[in-house]
Amino acid sequence: MNYERLKKNTDILRLFRQGKRAHSDSLTFVYLPAGKIKMAVIVSKKHGKAVKRNRIKRLLREAFFRNVPNVPFGCSVLVIPREAERYSLEKFSADMKKCCRKMACQR
Repeated sequence: MNYERLKKNTDILRLFRQGKRAHSDSLTFVYLPAGKIKMAVIVSKKHGKAVKRNRIKRLLREAFFRNVPNVPFGCSVLVIPREAERYSLEKFSADMKKCCRKMACQR
């Protein structure tokens, strides 16, 4: 199963305004039901310089790719990480599973 990337600023702003939220230890999901699974990653400058932010984005995209089968329905998702000392793929994957379960319950 694949997903598409959210790229338009208007789509991202609409998600921020109207979307529901699911939280875990290291992530926040903002989501809205849609026809297809779409995803965007938002990492602010408070996480560090560009090299560190880009690494976080790569880890989040890979974790989302691994967890696409766990997404309960077609939706647009913004993935926002929380600040931490260390970032790992395993932690992001586990927290994405938690967020996907919460999304299914809140639907």
